[in-house]
Amino acid sequence: MGFLDKAKAAAEQAAAKAKGGVEDVQLKRELGQAYSELGKQAFALVESGTLSHSDLEPTVARIRGLTEKLAEADESTLDESEAPDTNTPSEPA
Repeated sequence: MGFLDKAKAAAEQAAAKAKGGVEDVQLKRELGQAYSELGKQAFALVESGTLSHSDLEPTVARIRGLTEKLAEADESTLDESEAPDTNTPSEPA
């Protein structure tokens, strides 16, 4: 086997390995999305009272707290945008 044949074989192996790596990353991403969907569905079931388990409560409480903080941050952003701008100099009358 000549040098070029060896280089070609090595390149093909590297390409196959890279393709496998990309497929692994895609599968892991899909798995993460599936877990996320499951978590959202489980949270919705807990909120509706359909699902209840003591192991879920710490995470449910954390989600509620984070949701409240996000809502407060959104409200303060809205309040700031509605307030008059006091940083600009007023024009003389």
